Amino acid sequence: MKFTPPPASLRNPLIIPEKIMMGPGPSNCSKRVLTAMTNTVLSNFHAELFQTMDEVKDGLRYIFQTDNRATMCVSGSAHAGMEAMLSNLLEEGDRVLIAVNGIWAERAVEMSTRYGADVRTIEGPADRPFSLETLTRAIELHQPKCLFLTHGDSSSGLLQPLEGVGQICHQHDCLLIVDAVASLCGVPFYMDKWEVDAVYTGAQKVLGAPPGITPISISPKALDVIKNRRTKSKVFYWDLLLLGNYWGCYDEPKRYHHTVASNLIFALREALAQIAEEGLDKQIKRRMECAQVLYDGLGKMGLEIFVKDPKHRLPTVTGIMIPKGVDWWKVSQYAMNNFSLEVQGGLGPTFDKAWRVGIMGECSTVQKIHFYLYGLKESLKATHPNYAFEESNGFH
Repeated sequence: MKFTPPPASLRNPLIIPEKIMMGPGPSNCSKRVLTAMTNTVLSNFHAELFQTMDEVKDGLRYIFQTDNRATMCVSGSAHAGMEAMLSNLLEEGDRVLIAVNGIWAERAVEMSTRYGADVRTIEGPADRPFSLETLTRAIELHQPKCLFLTHGDSSSGLLQPLEGVGQICHQHDCLLIVDAVASLCGVPFYMDKWEVDAVYTGAQKVLGAPPGITPISISPKALDVIKNRRTKSKVFYWDLLLLGNYWGCYDEPKRYHHTVASNLIFALREALAQIAEEGLDKQIKRRMECAQVLYDGLGKMGLEIFVKDPKHRLPTVTGIMIPKGVDWWKVSQYAMNNFSLEVQGGLGPTFDKAWRVGIMGECSTVQKIHFYLYGLKESLKATHPNYAFEESNGFH
């Protein structure tokens, strides 16, 4: 047999440098989380894997603040959570209302359209949340099967209040789907108290776990909707009845669905254990304190925040307006090349308008915030030496 030669690139050792991941995600993982991935790979029906999965479910119910049995993980990044929720809860012709003021709601529109839903939208500015009154009027007008809301939008740094929304939805026979990818464990979230029917978050964001596994939870009401579909879920891989069976969420024997990433489950288990050991209240308080240090530091540098009203800001992701005449990419490159610091650009409504800084994972400390401010300041000065910073901006 004759084969082509092996690629020369694979003869070199794998070298991945340390980076300070302070963008909107993924975030730096702790050594404890990274070490968990060095455990042996387990097969799908090993008792030790099922035990770890049960512990993960306990941790997820804690951070979601829910008693839902249908709490599990989808294999894939946070987009997989969005796909799973929409493909299971929506059938051909079902009406869904999506509140659009950022890129993730736009993605939900795209996905829902592909699944044949009757998509209705309400539009809002990217720096201001929807009021309860606006959402109520839209629900009354469109009478949707589901309402989709982004709790914390990492494309803008906007926080959407959820109190009262679930109650309004249920008064109109509507399910509430929430994207909590960038918000969970950074601000309070109460799935049961707020009557949220379906939620997903990003393991690689605030939780400080690796990407590739997505925590989700669905209420009994939403589960009944899925069980009573006219047709099966269009995507076998996202079928939450099959997946939930494998995760042991239902009173029935477990059946094979797909090969889960056991080592990612180990890592998520350790991330959840760290959160539980510190406590949700302390986790959230620490990130809010870090965010305030960031806001104060940016103010001293004369830099503006994309979301102007402090009460509407998402503590875990902040959009920093790029000053006029500044090449944001040069600043970002300098920060990475000289400080191994991620200064990431905008996305969606903030593209070419803002940088986005994340207070997530292991970077949720005041020391890291001070380092970010220092690295950003020095990168601005080095790449724009002729830029006319005012004396009050603190660049002298």
